Amino acid sequence: MLSAMNAHPRPADDALEIDPADALERQRHGALLLDVREDDERAGGYASGSLGLPRGEIERCIADLAPAREREILAICAGGARSLLAAKTLRELGYANARSVRGGHARWRLEGLPMERGALDADASERYARHLVLPEVGVAGQQKLARARVALVGAGGLGAPIALYLAAAGVGTLTLIDDDVVERSNLQRQVIHADARVGMPKVDSARAALDALNPNVRVVTVHERLRAANVEAILSGHDLIVDGADNFPTRYLLSAASLRLGLPLVYGAVHRFSGQVSVFDPRRADSPCYRCLFPQPPSAAEAPNCSEAGVLGVMPGIVGLLQANEVLKLVLGIGEPLVGRLLCHDALAGTFRELRLPRDPACPGCGAGATFAGYEDVARICAA
Repeated sequence: MLSAMNAHPRPADDALEIDPADALERQRHGALLLDVREDDERAGGYASGSLGLPRGEIERCIADLAPAREREILAICAGGARSLLAAKTLRELGYANARSVRGGHARWRLEGLPMERGALDADASERYARHLVLPEVGVAGQQKLARARVALVGAGGLGAPIALYLAAAGVGTLTLIDDDVVERSNLQRQVIHADARVGMPKVDSARAALDALNPNVRVVTVHERLRAANVEAILSGHDLIVDGADNFPTRYLLSAASLRLGLPLVYGAVHRFSGQVSVFDPRRADSPCYRCLFPQPPSAAEAPNCSEAGVLGVMPGIVGLLQANEVLKLVLGIGEPLVGRLLCHDALAGTFRELRLPRDPACPGCGAGATFAGYEDVARICAA
């Protein structure tokens, strides 16, 4: 009898699984609640007081978290399967008091047990799940996207795919700038609009589509044409500018504003069966600007618009998606942006060609001798 009383106390039971309420009680008495889900899963919320350690890292890191092997460790995952494997692994490592929380976080939530908010809410964790598993994005990258403020000039052919994919990716604030209305002839390529919205301002039509796609994105609409008098006021406060315009006057204004405000400009253009994309980033000393590519505005005869020259319906989609990709790279700080490079696509040949686009020392926009004399409406020059 005395021998039994003096023996080392045994754990309350040897069961490998316990219910969430029991786990909470044991946690309050010193047990370590170990969340063995991946970091992106914890971003949606986690049991209060739990520590995160993905199952695949247990062997490498558990000794740092729990140096005393007699400590009780309670593993929890999404539904109970991974945590059961984790508990078995822990016992093999000498943690005899390791157990799994039956039903995982799904049951923990269902029973109303204490939870902490993660870096992302449950909606974001589910919505961006394929982003979160990318090491180049993850939770931190998704948060960068949520904080991003992107000005998209044009809600037409290029703007349609750009807006749809940036909203889907979770860009926090998307400002749409366009003074036009939806026409039936737009629908062949401007896929953000619908037949029922013909006659509606394009920015309002686009916002309806984006709200339906991702209600968490803040869509700001500016139903105005960019002019010298308003360009800086409209674009200020954003992180970057996307050129979805279809005319040279707007592009020259965007180039000047990009340089003045120090904002990257993601450029794209289409013509019949071809398109081109580049990035002009005034934050980089080696970056050209738009006027390194087109120093002076062309005449109207030299630059017909889509209504005059025509355009294959998929061309704005191809180029717009390339632009959206450049935006995501810039926001996330990954990859190599198309700075100093002009990517050209020929739809009929099915080819892409990259051209070097170095900074022009004599450029009237960013060259050493360039001066800023104020914004200028160049529409009259283009039409001359």
